[in-house]
Order: sequence, then structure tokens, then C-alpha cells
Amino acid sequence: MSTEALDVDEANPETVVATEELTNQEGVLNLSLIYSWLLFAMNCRGSVAAAGFTNETDRQALLAFKDLIQEDPFAALSSWNDSLHFCEWKGVTCGRQHQRVTALQLVSQNLVGSVSPQIGRLTFLGKIHLNNNSFHGTIPPDIGHLFRLQTLSLIPQEIGNLNNLYLLAIDHNMISGSIPESIGKLSKLEKLQIVINNISGKIPPSIGNITGLSLVDAADNMLEGSIPAELGNCTKLQALDLGSNRLTGMIPKQVIGISSLTLHLYLDLNEFTGSLTSQVGNLKNLGVLSISGNKLTGELPSALGDCQVLEYLDLHGNLLDGAIPSSLGQLKGIQQLDLSQNNLSGQIPEFLGKLPLMRLNLSHNMFEGEVPKVGMFNNISAFTVVGKNMKLCGGIQPLHLPACPIKFSKKNKRPFPDKMIPLLIILPIVLLLACLFSIFYRLKKSQQRTSSASLLENQYPKITYAELLHATNEFSPSNLIGEGRYGSVFKGSLNSGEHIVAVKVLKLQEHGANKSFLVECDVLRILRHRNLVKIITACSSLDFKGKDFKALVFEFMPNGSLDSWLHPTQAEEQGSNLNLVQRLSIAIDVASALDYIHHHCEMTICHCDLKPSNVLLDDDLCAHVSDFGLASYGIMLLEMFTGKRPTDSMFIDNFSLHNYVKFALPDRVMEIIDSMIILKEMEGLNENRHGEGEYAKLKSCLESILQLGVICSAELPHERMDSGNVVKELHRITNAYKELNVLSRTSDVVIMAERMAAGVHSGCAPFKSAATPAACGHDMDVPDNKLKCFKPPMDRGRVSNMEYLKSRIRKH
Repeated sequence: MSTEALDVDEANPETVVATEELTNQEGVLNLSLIYSWLLFAMNCRGSVAAAGFTNETDRQALLAFKDLIQEDPFAALSSWNDSLHFCEWKGVTCGRQHQRVTALQLVSQNLVGSVSPQIGRLTFLGKIHLNNNSFHGTIPPDIGHLFRLQTLSLIPQEIGNLNNLYLLAIDHNMISGSIPESIGKLSKLEKLQIVINNISGKIPPSIGNITGLSLVDAADNMLEGSIPAELGNCTKLQALDLGSNRLTGMIPKQVIGISSLTLHLYLDLNEFTGSLTSQVGNLKNLGVLSISGNKLTGELPSALGDCQVLEYLDLHGNLLDGAIPSSLGQLKGIQQLDLSQNNLSGQIPEFLGKLPLMRLNLSHNMFEGEVPKVGMFNNISAFTVVGKNMKLCGGIQPLHLPACPIKFSKKNKRPFPDKMIPLLIILPIVLLLACLFSIFYRLKKSQQRTSSASLLENQYPKITYAELLHATNEFSPSNLIGEGRYGSVFKGSLNSGEHIVAVKVLKLQEHGANKSFLVECDVLRILRHRNLVKIITACSSLDFKGKDFKALVFEFMPNGSLDSWLHPTQAEEQGSNLNLVQRLSIAIDVASALDYIHHHCEMTICHCDLKPSNVLLDDDLCAHVSDFGLASYGIMLLEMFTGKRPTDSMFIDNFSLHNYVKFALPDRVMEIIDSMIILKEMEGLNENRHGEGEYAKLKSCLESILQLGVICSAELPHERMDSGNVVKELHRITNAYKELNVLSRTSDVVIMAERMAAGVHSGCAPFKSAATPAACGHDMDVPDNKLKCFKPPMDRGRVSNMEYLKSRIRKH
């Protein structure tokens, strides 16, 4: 490999490595410490090279590495000989200045062997990619000589020397060994990822010294012993996963009560004993709690009800007993609850049916009495109660439970006094009449919440509040890309940056915002059109303060809104303007979307908030509508081709963009057209045509567009054109314009410039009227204070000075 710079300055090396899973090709691991990935981010503050380490030292270290390779089926190391400089060997990269090795990359070469201790002599090494090979044996302690390391994926005892380490990851391998006590010296460590390995031994108490830890993922190993209480000192911990190990003893109250945990706490599939302590109530901001598959005893603590942000609670497969505490009714954000395979008893509480649960499993317990028939208890696909619950009765028919016996008390067997009979008849009727409206209203609201939000969540992948919080950098203002009356839109990154989305967070404090969310859920789940913004999923939950949170997640449109293209800022001015064909194409896209929602979907939709800021553009400048309406389409069309916002300061009193264009038709079309359209078309001039007749044809084309905009923005609905006919008319105009290709001819543009400068249009005399003061020179019957509305504006480089336009033409 040729020598190159690697984003590594040899005086200040910095390295970056991607995470990959390493597979054991042979299926046999001998102390199997296999490299999954190695991120080296170095920050050298002192001398570059230690005494005695030179280019020759690097060459010898590489040859020592080669000597311990037992199998090389792809001949990856065949070039590693004296016929080439070692910087040209396959998989080797050197720095330009000192010719020292900065990277070793031999991914997926099926190499078999062990790692030479000489690797510790590659003091400039910044990147190692040995993924998908079969290395075995022990990790050489010489790795501790690499004092510049900040990120390491191996765990030798000498790891304590690397006091700049902030990420330690050896996940998804079959690595054996134990976590050394010296890990506690890594005071800057933020993330520890050792999931899916064969790491054994105890978790060292020294881990509590790393108070800056935010993530510990040690699941699927063979760790044993108890969890050290010192882990509770890690007060910045957001996620902890110790599931699928051999851990024993009681869960320390210092750990179960780490209040900083927000993402998840997995302690499942271990051998924990004892009871679940009340400190679990400190997890007020936790999204996922799983302690299933252990040997916990005792009753469910009522403090669980304080975890109001919980969305997933899994305690199945323990020895818990007693009744379900009423405090669980406070879990307003819970979506999945699994209490199966325990010894819980008593009646199934009715309040569970009123929670926003998508899944409830109470199987294999000792519940008794009647199964409720409210809320999610009526959904057999979401509610499970099988197994040992032999004393249950009632419920919905698909549960196949016996009917509950009718019990009569002795008091009930006595006949009522005659004077009580009228009261017993009248009282229920009065109460029914008094409460009927209230009950109906509440049922309707409940059905709306479940039918709209739940249907949308069932139709699309589920997402939690914590995931959206992380995706948008905690809804950072730097991620804010739009804001409206009912919500703010943030740019978000899901799946570690693989999926960029737009997250619309509803402002629930605004009156009507909740209704807006329900309406959008109803609408979006049935809409399917290429020119409508695609919904990805929705989130209806609680935030970390226990307040209602609702958000819609949409496909991200990289080219932003049409508004930003029509009215770019000074920084966006260059290269951000649309030509005539592009504007016509966008107008057709928007009209097609409106025609679909008005005439071709299951319900008629009209949300009159259509404007350029609600029209989003993808990579191909294809338009996608994010709000709907037809009354606003005409105004948007006029704005697209005049460059004037309907809220421009020139439009005051009863004078509007609609009237501005209407009064200018037909003769003053070229004065009100956005001059950026003309300038954009000048980029491909052709002097082989002349345009005496072409100018009139172009004017006619633009006149047709503006006339269409005027019709679509008429005040009375019956005067507006049907959306289907709008699409047809725009296609006709587009095809006619493409055939003319007027603005690609130099002579035409020159003629146009001269005509605009002279105020002459298609051979007609300048537009005059006796009703207009002579000083104005415009044929408009409007008050003097409105005459400024018709003067060609100077904003955004609009061409009122024709010499500028001509000079642009001459340059071509």
C-alpha cells in the first residue's frame, strides 16, 4: 500500500476506527481474545518517537506480526518481504513525514494466529482493523506502551496505564478472561462495552471509581458473584446492561436506585435473590426496566409507581408474590408489562385496562376472580393470562374462562320495603341522564386516543421518548429546522446516524394541539402518495418530567422547504434559485398531492395551511406536501412565480398578492415575474435563434401560469379550478414551454431586456389610464398610496436596471 496521510499528524496523531463484529472462523477459541474493532484516538503532547524506535523498528515489528500468522488463505501477507518498502505492504499505511506505520488494516482475510508482542513497538500506530479473522491466545501486555491511546478494545492488566481512555469496547466476540482491577484507574472512561463474550470472574469494585461512566454494557458473558455496591457511585450512568450472566446475591439498593439511568436497566437472566427494594422508585426517568429470569421474592414494591416514564417493565420468571399494587396505575407511559411466571395472587386490577398498554402478560400466576372487560382486556392479541391462573373467571369469550358464579348475600335475599322501590327505580334513571353526556364524551376521547395513536403505532415501528431525545441531541436548538403553531420540527438521527428523520414535537400546551395530533394520526395512516411527506412512526408517551409527550416522525427532506429556495438568505443566495421548469415541476407535484387527498383517498381532507414552508424538497427537488389545502394553492403558485410573499409589506389594507397579479394581467406580466427565473435561464444561451415571436410566446406561457394562480386563489370556492384540472393545465403549460425553450436563446433575452426597459410588451403601447396619476405611469385604478405596489422591486437582485441584464448576456 502506498504511503499516505491518514488524518494523522505525526506530531499529533488522531485516529478513528469503525466498529465491526469479529467472527471466529474456526469455531475454536483458546483464551479467545479476538479483536472485534480497535479505535485509537490519540493526542500526543510530547515528543513523537521514543528513543530506539525507528522505521527499522516498525519493519521488524511487522515481520514479527507476520511470523505468528499460521494461516493466510488469501495471501494477504505475500507482499510483506524485502522486495517492497514496508510502507507499500498490503494493509500497511505510513505517515508521509517520518515513514512510520500509522495504520494496520487486514479486515476479513481469514488470518489464523496470535498477536505478536512486537505490536507494542509500533509507537505511531493509529488505526488497527483486524476484523473478521481468527486471532487467539493472550493479548500482549506490551500494548500498555502505547501511552497515547485514548480508545482501546482490549483488556490487558496494563490497561490502567492508559489514563486518557474514554471508550473501551470488545463487544460481540468470544473473548475470555476477567475484568482487571486496574480498570478503576481509567478516570476518563465514559463507555464500557464488553457484551457477548466469555468474560468471567467478578465485577471489580474499583469500577465505582469511574464516576464519569455513562454506559456499561456487559451482557451475555459469564460474570459471577454479586454486583459491587460501588457501582452506585457512577452517578452519570444512563444505561446499564448486566443481563445473561451468572451474577448472584441481592441487587444492591445503591445500584437499583441510580437516578441518572434514563435509557435502560437490564439485570435479566441472572440468579439474583432477595426482594426488589423501594429504591427502585428513584428511577423516575428510566424508559426500560428488565429483571426477568431471576429468583426475586417478596411483593412488588409500591415505589414502582413512581417510575412514571417507564415504557417497558419485565419482571417475569421470578418468585414474586402478593397482589399487584395500585400504584402501578400511575405508570402513564407504560406500553409493555410482563409479570408472568410468578406467584402473584388476588384479583387482576381493572386499572391495568386503562393504561396505554400495547402488551400485558399475566400468565402462570395465581390470580383469582373476574377478569376485567375494560380497555386492553378486550384485545386478545395484546392480553395473555394462561397457565396456573385456575381461579380466574369471566373476561372476554376468546379467553375461554368459566363464567363467574352469581353470589347473593343474605341482605340481598330480603325483600325491599315498599317505600324503597320507587327510589330504586327513579334514582338510576336520574343518574343515567345526568352522567350520559359525560360518559359518552370520555369514551369518545378514550377511543380517539387509542384508535388514532395506537393504530399509527401498530402500523409503524415503535419508538420511545428516550430514543427521540437522544436522536435530536435532547431537542437541541441547533437541531431545530422548523416551527409552527402546534409543533416544532427537529432534525434527528436514528440507528447511530444511519437514518436521518424529521421529528415534529407537538406543543401540547397550545389549545387544539392534542386534537391536531389525533387528526394527523387518522389522516397519515391512510395516505399513500409520492408527493406527500412519508410518516415513519409516532410517539405518544411521557417525558422525563412525567408530562404528556406526542411526536410524529417523518422522512427527512434534505433540500429543505420550498420557501428557503424562493426566499434564500444572503448566505444561501448563490445557487439556490429555481429555474422555470423546476418551479413548474414543483407546482405539478403539489397539485398532484392535493388532487389525491381531495378526490382519491378514503376521506376528504382539507387543511388550509398550504404555503412554501409546508412544501419540502427531496434530493431530486421532488416536492412533498406536509400540510394540506386548496384555497392556499393559488397564492403559493403566485408566490412561486413572482417571488413575492403574500405577507410582503407592500400588501396592506385590501390590496393583496392576488390583486397585485390580477391587475397586472395580461400586459404587465413580465414586470411582476421573478427576475431570478430569467437569470437562471440565461445559463444556457444559444445565439442561433432570434426571438421576435418567441418573446410573445414566452409571455403567453407565463401569463397562463399567473392566470391559473389567480383562478385558484379566487375568494369564492366555486370560482376556483378543480385540482384535477389544475394538474392537467400545468402539464399543458410545461409541455408547451419545453417545446419553445425560449430562454435558452440569447437574442430572445436581449429583446426581452430591451422591452422591459422601454415598458413595451408584445407590441402594445405602455400601460396607461386616465384614472391613474400621470406621475405613476400605471393603468391601475388605485389610491396614490398603493401605487408603489406596482413598481418593479429591487429586492434579491431583481432586474429593474436592464443594463445589468444585458451585461450578463454579453458575458455569455
